[in-house]
Amino acid sequence: MPYKKTKALLQHLTWVAFVFICFFSTFAQANTQSSQYRLSSGDVIKISVFGEPDLSLERVRLNDAGAFSYPFLGEVRALNMTASELEAQLRAGLEGDFLVNPNVSVSVLEYREFFITGEVRNAGGYPYQPGMTLRQAVAMAGGLTERASQRRMSVIRDGDTERRPVSANMDTQINPGDIIQIDQGFF
Repeated sequence: MPYKKTKALLQHLTWVAFVFICFFSTFAQANTQSSQYRLSSGDVIKISVFGEPDLSLERVRLNDAGAFSYPFLGEVRALNMTASELEAQLRAGLEGDFLVNPNVSVSVLEYREFFITGEVRNAGGYPYQPGMTLRQAVAMAGGLTERASQRRMSVIRDGDTERRPVSANMDTQINPGDIIQIDQGFF
């Protein structure tokens, strides 16, 4: 009897460890993606300056130029910066004349939308989530229509000035600002 209990306990602990590893590897991947994420127009950020509530902003939406207005510094351009780079820029702007060694934190609250068109039930713009795949984007758009092709899908990447469609499949990673096209199948 003790052998069966030990074996069952060991199997249970193995299962718990597996779930734990899967959860934290997904979390770490999302964290890595968000730390490399480049800010652009439409993103909503939070700025915290430790001990300075007047300089901390709960929700700031970047304008069409990827900029925002900030106390003492005026218009701050954040376009194509990571959150860490923006933190450094704000810290440098506040240090000296305004604060001594300011502790600045920037986090992304909402990413700009991605867009999905073609043979989905509800085409349009949807909020991006870190780590998103085309499969998840299709699910957000209500799924594929009966006429949708499972093979003819493409993505126009945000920032591609030539707007070239790139062939995609359900496991393709989606980024904020991407445009997804689901073509019609013939049969």
